[in-house]
Amino acid sequence: MKIVFILIFLFLSLASCQTVSNKIDEKVSEEEKQLSKWLNRSEEALKIEFGKPDKIDFKDNSRNRFYVYTKEKLKIKCERIFEISSANKVVGFTSKNCF
Repeated sequence: MKIVFILIFLFLSLASCQTVSNKIDEKVSEEEKQLSKWLNRSEEALKIEFGKPDKIDFKDNSRNRFYVYTKEKLKIKCERIFEISSANKVVGFTSKNCF
């Protein structure tokens, strides 16, 4: 009888983890879809929407700038990085922990 309860408990635990994982995957997919709309748009439009970047990085072998936006929600640090070309257009992005 105890084995049945243990198996049921394990099954429910695993099912809950899968549900959380699916929800995170959905949110990440939605985030990427929203950020992809910024590709080939102007640097000024990005600043109007997101405000002044928290940090601007420059990579060694690139003339592009990287605008870093960070915010914290429930002690989780969300970081969005937009790559800005020398023509002042958004050419790439990354997003970490933004769901």
